[in-house]
Amino acid sequence: MNSAIADVEISAARESPLSAVNWGPIIAGAFAASTLTVILMLVGSGLGLTMVSPWTGASASATTFAVSAAAWLVVVQWLSAGLGGYLTGRLRTKWVGIHDNEVVFRDTAHGFLAWALATLLVAGVFGSALSAAVGAGVQAASNIAAGATAGATSAATSGAGGAPDSNSLAYFADALFRPADTGTVAPAGQNDAGATAQATRILVASAARGEVSPDDKAYLAKLVASRTGLSEADAAKRVDTVLTGMEDAKNKAKAAADTARKASAAFALVGALSMIVGAFIASVAAVLGGKQRDEDEALFVRD
Repeated sequence: MNSAIADVEISAARESPLSAVNWGPIIAGAFAASTLTVILMLVGSGLGLTMVSPWTGASASATTFAVSAAAWLVVVQWLSAGLGGYLTGRLRTKWVGIHDNEVVFRDTAHGFLAWALATLLVAGVFGSALSAAVGAGVQAASNIAAGATAGATSAATSGAGGAPDSNSLAYFADALFRPADTGTVAPAGQNDAGATAQATRILVASAARGEVSPDDKAYLAKLVASRTGLSEADAAKRVDTVLTGMEDAKNKAKAAADTARKASAAFALVGALSMIVGAFIASVAAVLGGKQRDEDEALFVRD
């Protein structure tokens, strides 16, 4: 009985009253990692702006831009997490009377906590400023991509399933009523607003349904013929041409939206992967930093 009590007292005496977590080095490493992340993301934003241009053919391809952005995310996590984890390991106090395996585990945990805190700092405190800076490059790329299909997107808002605005189809309505002799301007009153409004409403309703009924197509042909001087056959051909252009615009808008969706999905997946890499690098760097700190201190004591 006395022996058991003595064992309990000895075990209690060996238990340290201090926590195994040194928050000071963790916070210091997290601040260093988050600051370096902001710097590197600003550098990446600047490099991204050099890859886009408003001039046709002067910008990098979408694939090149996406691969470069993904690679840079991994580099940012690698460098910032490595710095934060290493500082956390070097700055923590030495643990005395602890098995080497436990020291490795604690250093790993400290590096991971430094990375986690840095991630929260970047996402919370620096999120708005960082997104504004990085968003400049993203917006530039988006504008260039949108420019290639600006007419298509504006004219095919029904491609996303929403109700199209009548103004988005004004270009196609105007194309229907161009005079037969393109070298002259339509006489006053010939291309009146009433005919344009009727054609626009037909195009809006047809875009919402996804097809043009035979009656609407025939009426459009007669309306175009009466306003442009074209024969009914030529007017019918013009109607078919305009409707084909609307369909092509809709398909281009859908293709652009699908490309943006795939790019967003890939960016999210690569971002998650880069964060996992960052957590691993921070943990390993903390172990290396802590090991070097203990070795340097032991060497100093021997000297």
